[in-house]
Amino acid sequence: MNVKKLTFLSIYTALLVVFAYFLKIPTPTGVVTMLDAGIFLAALNFSNPIYVAGVADGSAFIFDLLSGYPQWMFFSLIIHGLQGYLAYKKPTWLGFSLATNVMVVGYFIVTFFMYGMAGAIEGIVPNLLQNIVGIVVALLINKLMEGLKLKWI
Repeated sequence: MNVKKLTFLSIYTALLVVFAYFLKIPTPTGVVTMLDAGIFLAALNFSNPIYVAGVADGSAFIFDLLSGYPQWMFFSLIIHGLQGYLAYKKPTWLGFSLATNVMVVGYFIVTFFMYGMAGAIEGIVPNLLQNIVGIVVALLINKLMEGLKLKWI
């Protein structure tokens, strides 16, 4: 990986953390964010699933640290990294479906061990909605950006 790509990925990760930080909704067991919109947007435009996974896990890890949810950091690193990697799969609907399932099931399992079955069940709907809204926002932003002819990596 060259310096230009690394710089772009770092800036995208930082922007995604800021985007998620200011658009978050606290829940009893964590937080709902717009992080997934950035992950799905990256999956639509980046040239490599490793880049998408790197942005996804890095931004989720940093977001959890800055937002006061350090107990989630390492779980988010794994769950969102896998989510980003799978979101890149083609066709798009399949990749996004796999990514959504991995995120919802991943957080269900972790929440079960941290907060019990009630907490795990309570997290299903917010996590599912977070992904659905993220997909819709990513598709809308992607459509709006088509005419800009940006050079993604």
